[in-house]
Amino acid sequence: MAPRVLVSDKLSTTAVQIFKDRGIEVDYLPDLGKDKEKLLEVISQYDGLAIRSATKVTEKLINAATKLKVVGRAGIGVDNVDIPAASRKGIIVMNTPFGNSITTAEHAVAMIFALARQIPEANASTHAGKWEKNRFMGVEITGKTLGVIGCGNIGSIVATRGVGLKMHVIAFDPFLSDKRAEELGVDKVELDELFARADFITLHTPLTDKTRNIIDAAAIAKMKNGVRIINCARGGLVVEADLIATLKSGKVAGAGIDVFEVEPAEQNALFGMENVVATPHLGASTAEAQENVALQVAEQMSDYLIKGAVSNAINMPSITAEEAPRLKPFVKLAEVLGAFVGQVTEDPIKEVEILFDGSTATMNTRALISAALAGLIRPQVSDVNMVSAPIMVKERGIIVAEVKRDKSGVFDGYIKLTVTTEHRTRSIAGTCFSDGKPRFIQIKGINLDAEVGQHMLYTTNADAPGIIGLLGTVCGENDVNIANFQLGRNRPGGDAIALLYLDAPFPEKVLEQVRAHKSIDSAKRLQFDVGGV
Repeated sequence: MAPRVLVSDKLSTTAVQIFKDRGIEVDYLPDLGKDKEKLLEVISQYDGLAIRSATKVTEKLINAATKLKVVGRAGIGVDNVDIPAASRKGIIVMNTPFGNSITTAEHAVAMIFALARQIPEANASTHAGKWEKNRFMGVEITGKTLGVIGCGNIGSIVATRGVGLKMHVIAFDPFLSDKRAEELGVDKVELDELFARADFITLHTPLTDKTRNIIDAAAIAKMKNGVRIINCARGGLVVEADLIATLKSGKVAGAGIDVFEVEPAEQNALFGMENVVATPHLGASTAEAQENVALQVAEQMSDYLIKGAVSNAINMPSITAEEAPRLKPFVKLAEVLGAFVGQVTEDPIKEVEILFDGSTATMNTRALISAALAGLIRPQVSDVNMVSAPIMVKERGIIVAEVKRDKSGVFDGYIKLTVTTEHRTRSIAGTCFSDGKPRFIQIKGINLDAEVGQHMLYTTNADAPGIIGLLGTVCGENDVNIANFQLGRNRPGGDAIALLYLDAPFPEKVLEQVRAHKSIDSAKRLQFDVGGV
């Protein structure tokens, strides 16, 4: 029986034809996504679901989807899909991460022009029969400094457009290398320097714990008087209340906002302000982008349903059915090793070396490398997956080296990840035991045997008495429960590490207390996806 796909949002009819040409039965019902009850009623009939943003793939819907194998999101954002619920049911969630990059970048550039010349207000005034030529005094873009926060796929396109407009372009991105910055023709700077120098600031970073509220009152206070701010990335990057106050005071001359803290934004205090250009999340809304993402998602879903090939999956590695049983535990291991280093490294990464020792050298190392890179950059780019990670790493100019060697130690096979920044080199190694669960076997050159926990605290210190007592006391005084712990040292009195396993994320205020103690060299809270471990 041929696979059956439901298209529940408005997608290009060309995409529908792709399904048909591949021998897939397809029902094109573009308004069904808005009817939750009707969708819930029919979803059990389908092997695939192709959506945009209107359809909400909730846990309730997933539980009713007894045949569903794949959800394809035409676009990058998957906020409308319950990915953990889909993963638990074995449903693959795919997106199209690069189909609308140019379109979104061009919208940001359009915002720069609109703000510089007050085009929306001048347009409204002229249509009203006024001739207020003296009212709309603009500024030139040429020679101005454009600050790009987030210089990945979309941000780098904006940066090159800015260079082409004869702007001075500066960029902040923890993963932007000197080489990549030179290729783009931009100056790599720290965030505070970008705030101080930029005449226009444009945001192109995902919404993560590190980037949420990145533009607030304190940040704006560091900016030039008369700065103009553009956000075509994600709502929540800018504190809207702080932006409004500084727009009113004149500190910020204008803002171009395409995304909002609450969407759909049918009411917002930014609306009606003369120095605000607001659009309803139009970054990806061009005919070309809509066509591109629709065709991509149809091709990806067809390849999976017909051939079993997986690409641009959010929750599944790109591996074949034959190698999956053996490879799956080591894919999780590689991702965990990358996630560990990614969470403890703050400096821009220059090089990554991934060593495959023993049995791991005979595996599909391409998938393992992709998993490690995805884990490595996920703290900065939350929506990265195994397919997009190598591309994103390459865009940032990070050198990736693969090393394979015969069995050299007591383990049948292990993976070692080494990351080099301008200031230091970090390494971590791990393996999988017979139970399939990943284990840390070496951190910072120190041998140990440590399982992976969802919530952990990692500390480094000189080997000396009292560290365990210190950590236990601080945690006890702040009602932080330690479920388990693991210690390691390279020699008596040498370097030592501690891993604490916790029931919940380590509180920031308690983390500061640990870091403030003279005996602790560094302390990092870690979080890992232990689903399937």
